[in-house]
Amino acid sequence: MTDLAKLLREKYEPVIGLEIHAQLKTRTKIFCPCPTDFGAEPNANTCPVCLGLPGALPVLNQLVVEKAALAAFALNLHINETSVFARKNYFYPDLPKGYQISQYDQPFSVSGYVEIPTSERDETGRPVEWRLKTFRIQRMHIEEDAGKSLHEGMPDSDTSSYVNLNRSGVPLVEIVSEPDFRSSWEAYDYVQYLRRALLYVDACDGNMEEGSLRCDANVSIRRRGSTTLGTRTETKNLNSFRFIQRAIDYEIARQIRVLEEGGHIVQETRLWNEREARTYTMRSKEEAHDYRYFPEPDLPPLVLTAETIAALRSRMPELPEPRRRRFAESYGLSFEDSSLMTTTREMADFFEACVEASGNARAAFNWIANELLARIPAEKLSLESSPISPAALAELIALVADGTLSTKLAKEVFERMLTTGKAAREIVQELGGGQVSDVGQIEAIAAEVIAANPKQAAEYRGGKTPLLAFFVGQVMKATKGKANPQVVNEVLKRLLDTP
Repeated sequence: MTDLAKLLREKYEPVIGLEIHAQLKTRTKIFCPCPTDFGAEPNANTCPVCLGLPGALPVLNQLVVEKAALAAFALNLHINETSVFARKNYFYPDLPKGYQISQYDQPFSVSGYVEIPTSERDETGRPVEWRLKTFRIQRMHIEEDAGKSLHEGMPDSDTSSYVNLNRSGVPLVEIVSEPDFRSSWEAYDYVQYLRRALLYVDACDGNMEEGSLRCDANVSIRRRGSTTLGTRTETKNLNSFRFIQRAIDYEIARQIRVLEEGGHIVQETRLWNEREARTYTMRSKEEAHDYRYFPEPDLPPLVLTAETIAALRSRMPELPEPRRRRFAESYGLSFEDSSLMTTTREMADFFEACVEASGNARAAFNWIANELLARIPAEKLSLESSPISPAALAELIALVADGTLSTKLAKEVFERMLTTGKAAREIVQELGGGQVSDVGQIEAIAAEVIAANPKQAAEYRGGKTPLLAFFVGQVMKATKGKANPQVVNEVLKRLLDTP
């Protein structure tokens, strides 16, 4: 154990809280009809409203509210019937109005939680022991995104910065946790789950590379046994699971070193530099009063009736963790297997449809996990994109179960299903029929093989029983691989054991 690890284990305890910014899955922005498409020409997706021009007034996008409600339900949050938009005042070049429309003391939703599996990892990154843990969520509020300042990548980046305001006005929810995390891996597992849950309810596309999901990590340390929180730092805009985990670990280690050397932690905002594998100071940390919040005068309070909230709740699908548990209990899947089959809602739907059609959960899992996912990434497996439907895969499973196809032949049929889109039975007919299981037919071929190889037959009967594999191979060759291997073995043993 390193000195740092020993200090962490015996002397200090990390306390971590997370703020997740998730872009809501809408075609247009929160307060104007500009598109939210990623990758458009710089400043192409803008108008007087999102540019903050004088006289332009915001109008709330109804779909934003619906998507936010689904996100809230996915995280067990209570939706307030009345919430209020507020102006968060600060100046950046990528914030044209000089303020961000957000929510402050009357947010959209409060008091949520998730109960999820989490585990520490060993030196190789493998989970040590999965356990269920509850992480509380303080609030989730609706807000608009700012634009983006560009400080590199331009011919004159050494002297000039550029601004792209396409993201200005893109709808977000900010999900603020309680400081319930005690390690970077707990944070890692939590963010992974949040992403999956938001994908399940179709509230966010979860694309971290495009900025659809970003994390700010608030990290502090305190003496073990203490209930007083230490001074925290905020590391902003972490846009990958690995960056989140590495940045938190670095910040924990940095803060321990500062305290052990007699220094004190400064409350500040920091950024993660992946190339250097370190955080560095961005600016001093603002408090709420620094933003001079006040109610947005151009937007009325957002009021949702109990009936509207109930109607939105009725649209909720089964969430990933309850579904994972059900798959484990109902289909006998391990934790790892049930987790894989619930990676996305589409994956879970595909698997369950195949199980219902085939009646064989283990075979459905094996074909999906070992064959289909080898060709189609898990996140892209859906009823629409897969060249093999759940019903078609169930038909293939049935042909193996009734002996029509051997495992080897089934894999050949599977390959042809992938490339042609044809049904399994149709391909079997094109190949000249399925597996040969007729005992009389196999017995006649086996007898011919034994008669053609008298020396090997005598050696087998003399005690060289491994030669059985030789005879099996000859029969399979004679039947072009179509003979049922189990029947072939039984017939050959009977014939060879008979003098």
